[in-house]
Amino acid sequence: MDLFIYVFAALFSVINPLGTVPIFVGLTQEDDTAERNKTSLLTSLNVFVILVISFFTGKYLLSFFGISLDALRIAGGLIIVTSGFALLTGTFAKHKGMKNKRVQIDLAKRERFSLTPLAIPMLAGPGSISLLIALNQEYQRTSEMLITVGAILTVCLVTFIFLRSSYFIVRILGGSGINAISRIIGFIVIAIGVEYISSSVVAILRTVAV
Repeated sequence: MDLFIYVFAALFSVINPLGTVPIFVGLTQEDDTAERNKTSLLTSLNVFVILVISFFTGKYLLSFFGISLDALRIAGGLIIVTSGFALLTGTFAKHKGMKNKRVQIDLAKRERFSLTPLAIPMLAGPGSISLLIALNQEYQRTSEMLITVGAILTVCLVTFIFLRSSYFIVRILGGSGINAISRIIGFIVIAIGVEYISSSVVAILRTVAV
């Protein structure tokens, strides 16, 4: 249960489905309810597939490129910290590339966007992918892997609920409410990133000292 809570909390904080709600509302404002629900489901399924593939194949990418776990954790920690600062300062959309003019023009022309940009890079971004690759290196037992996959599935289910209820959430919380919660989540994300970096630096220093 401890592992499940840890993976769920870390992944949920990095993915931040609440922060994607305003983007989802903006992209689906011309769709009917059935189409929005379909987009919510497809987006969540895409995120689940991407994260599970990253979790199970990431170690082979590390081996191929000769990247150590500590190096990955530091790189992932830096990405997570920058994402956290983007949430904390209210520049998350810009951090994800959503303010780029070409991206906005592309979004305006898209009929379907459950894969891009909602699944990638808004939800399953570099931070969540690097986090799962690092977790795969730490938890090798079958039971631990199944728990991790269960946590990923739960995060994706929660993401689906957030997206499906996005219009209701916007009505209840409003822009200021979503912004406030996103900033709180941003602080948690920064703490997770700093923990990743500090633990990896300590591990490297111990190796050098020996």
